Amino acid sequence: MTRTRIAHVRKVLEDLDLDAFLVSHLPNIRYLSGFTGSNAFLILSLRRQILVTDSRYREQSRNEARGFQIVVSDNSLVDAMARKSLFSRRRRVGFEAHCLPYASYGNLKKLFPGTKFVPKFNLVESIAAVKEASEVAAIREAISISDRVFQEILDFIKPGLRELDVAAEISYRQRKAGAERDAFDVIVASGWRSALPHGKATAKRIRPGELVTLDFGCSVRGYHSDLTRTIGVGSPSRRAREVYPVVLEAQERAIGAARSGMPARNLDEVARSFIRSRGFGKFFGHSLGHGLGLQVHELPKVSALSTDTLCEGNVITIEPGIYIPRLGGVRIEDDVLIKNGSCVVLTSAPKEFIVI
Repeated sequence: MTRTRIAHVRKVLEDLDLDAFLVSHLPNIRYLSGFTGSNAFLILSLRRQILVTDSRYREQSRNEARGFQIVVSDNSLVDAMARKSLFSRRRRVGFEAHCLPYASYGNLKKLFPGTKFVPKFNLVESIAAVKEASEVAAIREAISISDRVFQEILDFIKPGLRELDVAAEISYRQRKAGAERDAFDVIVASGWRSALPHGKATAKRIRPGELVTLDFGCSVRGYHSDLTRTIGVGSPSRRAREVYPVVLEAQERAIGAARSGMPARNLDEVARSFIRSRGFGKFFGHSLGHGLGLQVHELPKVSALSTDTLCEGNVITIEPGIYIPRLGGVRIEDDVLIKNGSCVVLTSAPKEFIVI
């Protein structure tokens, strides 16, 4: 797998007339080498592939980054690159302009005065956006865990529980079901707080008549799930019940429209225009979705401002929402795979309005 990915990067290097590329973003380092440590640089040239890390990862790097030359540093990784003269013979070296720390960039310029460092954006991310079968399989496993935990948590939630209690139970159950970790801090937002799109769990207690938004995911072999469902506790208001079917239909319309070759902004507009037509346009402020993989948010961007185009192998979220201050909010999110000209829904958690 990593050989194919590296070959793709090398083809881009040739097209861009780059002698090498410096990777500093850890998810991209994992994607290209398999290395899962917390401190590393990766250098790819047309003939060499080098992983630079520190002494904590001496053995781990050798076991995970097979086929890479390993350089282990006892101090700064940039100093180690200079000591090994890793860029001295390279005229043009690309780097991840959106990830490389400014201090590291300054040190590279100082230590390699004969090298031109060329900023590039999303070079690896554009390749990683198209998922291989093994990646889709890992995402499916993570999704199946989150689907299962959603079903289980419905029997746990009741009035009087703190949002934090529910979040902790979700995390615990995902781990027990085989997840490596949570994909992100679990969102449990009840009552007025459900109008906060990223309302992380607090000590607020869930009360009868409230909407509760649950947004969570987990990681399997580094790949993530991302699931959102909004439920009612007790007897939610008529206004709250009116919002739910609008969000659900907007999401279903977008799922039905998603296909390869479609500008991502057009998919965003499918859901947004429907919500707007029902009078809730000003209450849907965030993007429709995002790519999903080794990162929870990656390419393609699915927003009104996106310049990306959906293609075969993309895994994206579709998650419209309506958020009304003081009333609450509704969001419904599924993970889908762009495949065979349309899309396959990977999530199986029920989407009818559930009241417990």
